[in-house]
Amino acid sequence: MSVARPPAEDSRPELKKARVENQPSISFSKKNKVGTVQPHDDALVVILRIGGYDVRRVMVNQGNEAEIMYPDLYNGLNLKPEDLTAYDSPLVSFDGKFFSPRGQIRLPVQARSEVVEVDFIVEGAYSPYTAIVARPWLHALGAISSTLHLKMKYPSGDRIEELVRS
Repeated sequence: MSVARPPAEDSRPELKKARVENQPSISFSKKNKVGTVQPHDDALVVILRIGGYDVRRVMVNQGNEAEIMYPDLYNGLNLKPEDLTAYDSPLVSFDGKFFSPRGQIRLPVQARSEVVEVDFIVEGAYSPYTAIVARPWLHALGAISSTLHLKMKYPSGDRIEELVRS
């Protein structure tokens, strides 16, 4: 025979409520494809302000784990080896080869009114891009990118900002 006991003084843990912010939602529609040639398989390449300079040919790659800076930008910003901190882990390039980066540097990256500090890994090989911004930057910005629409959107205050392919 089982005996029911009255519950002890509210032994259930108190549930925490999620903080709800009233921000507009980010979405993409067919209207966002206006100005693009469809179908396409182009990368999302934008202009960003990096280290105080407007930088062209920056690829937004949500598949990358790390932000990369290539020699064109490194030289264009007049960076020196002493500006870099050590980065010991080898990386794998797009063609599957391992390489050792020159080092790492933290720089501000500005997308319109929003600024995020980014740790760039400095690569020594040539690329058609000056830099690649990746998931850490996208997440810090709260951004959603769409290669189909060739743009990205992110919250800025009480509105949604857009960066379009350059």
